[in-house]
Amino acid sequence: MNLDMIEAAAERLAGHARVTPMLSSPFLDEIAGRRVLIKPECLQHTGSFKFRGAWSAVSGLTEQQRAKGVIAFSSGNHAQGVALAAKAHGCAAVIIMPADAPRSKIENTRALGAEVVLYDRAAGQQREPIGAKMSAERGLTLIKPYDEPLVIAGQGSTGLEIARQAKDEGVDTADVLVCCGGGGLTSGIALALEGHAPGLRARPVEPEGFDDVARSLAAGSIQANSGPQQGLCDAIITPQPGNLTFPIIHRLCGPGLVVTDAQVTSAMKEAFRRLKLVIEPGGAVALAAALYHPGSLQGDAVIAVASGGNVDADLYAQVLADD
Repeated sequence: MNLDMIEAAAERLAGHARVTPMLSSPFLDEIAGRRVLIKPECLQHTGSFKFRGAWSAVSGLTEQQRAKGVIAFSSGNHAQGVALAAKAHGCAAVIIMPADAPRSKIENTRALGAEVVLYDRAAGQQREPIGAKMSAERGLTLIKPYDEPLVIAGQGSTGLEIARQAKDEGVDTADVLVCCGGGGLTSGIALALEGHAPGLRARPVEPEGFDDVARSLAAGSIQANSGPQQGLCDAIITPQPGNLTFPIIHRLCGPGLVVTDAQVTSAMKEAFRRLKLVIEPGGAVALAAALYHPGSLQGDAVIAVASGGNVDADLYAQVLADD
């Protein structure tokens, strides 16, 4: 992975991905005790940053690979990104999703033209054997959700935009908080900032109980999660950091931050009230850290990436209703 790959991906994404804005609110500044800037990737196509990496990957395949189709594993956001990118390229897509994924994510993936194959992760069923069998039978190309150079490059285009927008806002030094699962977005942003805004430092943020990246950074080696594969922040729950992403994160990022579910839901409510943004739980952890962990941050400003907004209506209504 290098900056050239990110800039090349950004060129392929030009005119296809949205350039999401940088938002702010004096109410959020007051809570955090410093200036807070929010990068709302929940406004990206398919409702998350994952479209960037998916488009980068599909557009980077050969015509022969696209003719045979692609396959991906996802609980929802990568699924929708790959489905839309494949559809736009006239490419068949098979997406393997857990049966307990948010219903809206499953339905949206199907609506975008992908073939959805469900598996029962709660019963211990593994997605990899299913994918390997289907890939071998059909000659499908696997697009990994984070540990894939073309995907990381596409996610890194977010960092290029942050570098330009922070400069426009007069912000030269700040922590850039990134919702982190396997680390594709975090590592891509970190590489982009290294090249274009070295005064900005990426920081991975995770939900409590699924803090494998924070623990890996503290230990200096990859640590795995030993608990369940389910939680409120479904979009960023992964077994461990990626083999490609972790060395980048370890080299470039500051210490990991961990937030509670209560802080996540509070951040979701504040985003709705103050910015009129719908953010899913996994997409709200960075904002939660910006608002409720001010003592762990450096700089007069903090930048938080709101990475996705694909939340089921019933859950979102419950979050807004709870005091």
